[in-house]
Amino acid sequence: MNKIMLVAFAVVLAACGKAPTTETVEALAANPVRLKELREQCKTDRAKLGDETCNRVAEATKRRFFDDGKTPYNPPKKAPTF
Repeated sequence: MNKIMLVAFAVVLAACGKAPTTETVEALAANPVRLKELREQCKTDRAKLGDETCNRVAEATKRRFFDDGKTPYNPPKKAPTF
């Protein structure tokens, strides 16, 4: 009986570790402060956060930088002269 309790206790302790973030890419892209924090953590300790989280952070960063969906592309009326 003691061995079963010891094994159960070990399993509970192992499950108490910090759970990876489950934030979506959209939520991260909408929160630049949180995105910056996670980007720094991914740079310093990617193994701790995990590839899935850091991939979401990278995708959110890409979306914020390249496409926010609100700014239309307006080409210049006249081409620049060189």
